[in-house]
Amino acid sequence: MKALILAAGKGERMRPLTAHTPKPLLEVGGKPLIVWHLERLAALGVREVVVNTAWLAPRLVEALGDGARWSLRIAWAHEGAEPLETGGAFLHARPLLGDGPFIAVNGDIWSDFDFARLPRAPRGDAHLVLVDNPAHHPDGDFALAADGRVDAAGAPRLTFAGIGVYRPQLLEGWRGTIGAEPGAGLDPPRFRLAPLLRAAMRAGRVDGVHHRGRWTDVGTPERLHELDARLRAGPAAPALTP
Repeated sequence: MKALILAAGKGERMRPLTAHTPKPLLEVGGKPLIVWHLERLAALGVREVVVNTAWLAPRLVEALGDGARWSLRIAWAHEGAEPLETGGAFLHARPLLGDGPFIAVNGDIWSDFDFARLPRAPRGDAHLVLVDNPAHHPDGDFALAADGRVDAAGAPRLTFAGIGVYRPQLLEGWRGTIGAEPGAGLDPPRFRLAPLLRAAMRAGRVDGVHHRGRWTDVGTPERLHELDARLRAGPAAPALTP
């Protein structure tokens, strides 16, 4: 099974920290955010990881190399000067990911979620990890039904953790789903994954799991520093406040 780590963003809300350092290389608990992911993927038995890049791409390549130090093989999906958004990133990386289900993880999150809980293949097109809504995102993203089905509407709502398992078939017919979204006509296309997920949800082809452990969207310097302090305090430290 392969994995995709999304690492192309500019990290504009993290300036000046990201002026010369890609956000996934910012450190928490003594190691870069992306290294936490690489270690957990390697422990799961994943051996091939695709990392997409745009902003400060050479810094990521220099820091991670070919992945051998984690017993991984890293393939680089360079997107150019501008990130392609999540949907464009999936489409651009698809030739490197192959035809089977793959794990995808946002490079700018941290969680104690056990990747071993992920299915080897989703029942439908996608399996999403959801978490309690943090203070900066109180309305959440999706609803999780008792049978594990994920819907765009409904309650109670949870927040997408940026961790999931996907089938490449999720991308089939993407132009018809995206429509006239800005960037869809570019080469390579630039578009969000959310409309494709919502379409799959309407067809009943997305399920998920509620992770009640620790999770942080490292979107601001304040959240980065808080997370770093918690991790350095050790495993007995209380979970981050949502």
